[in-house]
Amino acid sequence: MPDTRLAALLSEAEALQPATVALRREIHRRPEQGLHLPHTQAAVRRALEGLPLEIVEGKSTSALIAVLRGAQDGPAVLLRGDMDALPLQEDTGLEFASEVDGTMHACGHDGHTAMLASAARLLAARRHELAGSVVFMFQPGEEGYHGARHMIHEGVLDAAGSRAEKAFGIHLLSHIESGLITTRPGPLMASNDTFTVQVTGKGGHGSSPHNAIDPVPAAAAMVGALQTMVTRRVSVFDPAVVSVTRIQAGTTTNIIPETAEVAGTIRTLSESTRALVKAELPKVCEAVGEAHGCRVLVDIEPGYPVTVNDPDQALRVLDLAQRVLGRAELMPDPIMGAEDFSYVLQRVLGAFAFLGACPPDVDPAEAPTNHSNRVRHDEGAFPAGVAMYAAFALDALAG
Repeated sequence: MPDTRLAALLSEAEALQPATVALRREIHRRPEQGLHLPHTQAAVRRALEGLPLEIVEGKSTSALIAVLRGAQDGPAVLLRGDMDALPLQEDTGLEFASEVDGTMHACGHDGHTAMLASAARLLAARRHELAGSVVFMFQPGEEGYHGARHMIHEGVLDAAGSRAEKAFGIHLLSHIESGLITTRPGPLMASNDTFTVQVTGKGGHGSSPHNAIDPVPAAAAMVGALQTMVTRRVSVFDPAVVSVTRIQAGTTTNIIPETAEVAGTIRTLSESTRALVKAELPKVCEAVGEAHGCRVLVDIEPGYPVTVNDPDQALRVLDLAQRVLGRAELMPDPIMGAEDFSYVLQRVLGAFAFLGACPPDVDPAEAPTNHSNRVRHDEGAFPAGVAMYAAFALDALAG
């Protein structure tokens, strides 16, 4: 059964639902991509008006940091919500669908932002219960722009005057039962690096391949060789995913091209396996290229680190969910998606959790997932997220 003291948080979050939904829909209608989100930042500032918060805007991005000081001195806790959208054309039919061509909140960040703003309001009303400070991290640029790293560089972890001791973030999932919190200790989400392999041979006529050095068979051979590399050089107990997602070569049917390009993604669940794959992938591609008489240039673009939950904090989140919401679920396996809250968790003890937001009229097994142009997130899940943000802070800063 829910904890009698913390259970009140859920009803308080439900009372804030009109404001939570209004902010979410405003942001959803006017989505913005990347690190510069002026409309979204302004909407958040309006939502926080009148609260006893110290607000600082980002210098190089549209980040926004709000600090709530408790009635007593103590440590700082960081709560994070990301604000940016994706380059998609929305096809949901929602009455508040995106009004910006080619841009859509398809990953739930509009909900994260709205839940965090309402959590700030809820916690401000309970300042007398806080022995310490709460840092609200409204972050741009999660979708590939390293927004968390920008905010860390500009001091978000020390915004309260001392380094945050604990951190918590929530992410909506459209294919999980609405209102259900799930997470796990240890690795939760993968690292994501991208690779591009330029294969150079010698062009010629398609009818005379013996007079050319064809880069296309070399590129094709690399695809299979990379899969063999994963299965034969990477431990099955610390897995990696190497997916070739693009092969480009040539201009027409009777020309052997001079160059071909192979590109894809690397996903791992530990920094040691990540380093192994990044070291081995160029060796494999260069050796295959040499066997075909081609020159090979490999470029690996670093992405986000592995998202690793502190074991104690992850179990604490599950316990809080049981006490606040009456239910929680241990996530059995990590997922191979990536998340830049990983930068925060590299520096601060904390946890990241998923909040189910499958619409009630949809079978979770058939729900369009995050990053789909048809994804919908159930607003009925939002009070659970607001309450969990607040519970994490209150529990960590109990006087």
